[in-house]
Amino acid sequence: MAPIEYEPIGVIHSHFKEPAGMPIQPLGAQGVEGRVEVAPAYEEGLQDLSGFSHIILLYHFHCSQGYRLRVTPFLDDEPRGLFATRAPRRPNPIGLSVVRLLRVEGATLYIANVDILDGTPLLDIKPYVPDFNAILADEEIRIGWLEHRSDRADNHRADHRFAAPEGGGDA
Repeated sequence: MAPIEYEPIGVIHSHFKEPAGMPIQPLGAQGVEGRVEVAPAYEEGLQDLSGFSHIILLYHFHCSQGYRLRVTPFLDDEPRGLFATRAPRRPNPIGLSVVRLLRVEGATLYIANVDILDGTPLLDIKPYVPDFNAILADEEIRIGWLEHRSDRADNHRADHRFAAPEGGGDA
């Protein structure tokens, strides 16, 4: 396969200057505000975005180095398969967060529920549409090893396990 290259379209700003102590999911970042500075070349693409209450940010985990295929998640003490977690150290360190869009001013998006490190390169923005992202009511939803653990994500904070290539994991 040929390599794939992406160019950031902007940068995400938050008050989180280092990974340790950050919320591990947007659920634990309720009310935490930040902003997205979109590069001027992409400002026109923000037209009509202000009509959405929430947006999906796709970004590059710029402080992530290396990966392991088995990691110890923040919400567990047992090693798990990388792809059964939301660990930031991945073969392609791409993150995804659904955040509240407070307002759009020019090329700046003001957002809330931010669980993203300051200075994170933004790859893409998509509107959050519940009808598009919803699982059909008659489909069974299973959350694997996170059953009985996901409700702790709102109070859980990151530690140093992903700070260096020899770290463990994340949920």
